[in-house]
Amino acid sequence: MKSWHTNWDVISPIFKFSAQVRKVIYTTNAIESLNSCYRRLNKQRSVFPSDTALLKALYLLTNEITKKWTMPLRDWGKVLGELEIMYPDRLG
Repeated sequence: MKSWHTNWDVISPIFKFSAQVRKVIYTTNAIESLNSCYRRLNKQRSVFPSDTALLKALYLLTNEITKKWTMPLRDWGKVLGELEIMYPDRLG
């Protein structure tokens, strides 16, 4: 509880979103999976000849990984609508 009280100004903005939006925000499985694949790439190739080579490898890996993401988010239409209302200039 002490941590919540100390950090309330950082925590409280999340409550302006509906429960559906908060659930999408809290869903980290895809992010964790992506990070795991990035770590695996890094273990396979510990040295890249340049920063550009690393960025290309990450880009190609990301494209391959996102092809597997086929599961739709629950209530995505409602979530997207709410986010478009709250942030009209950010979503297109």
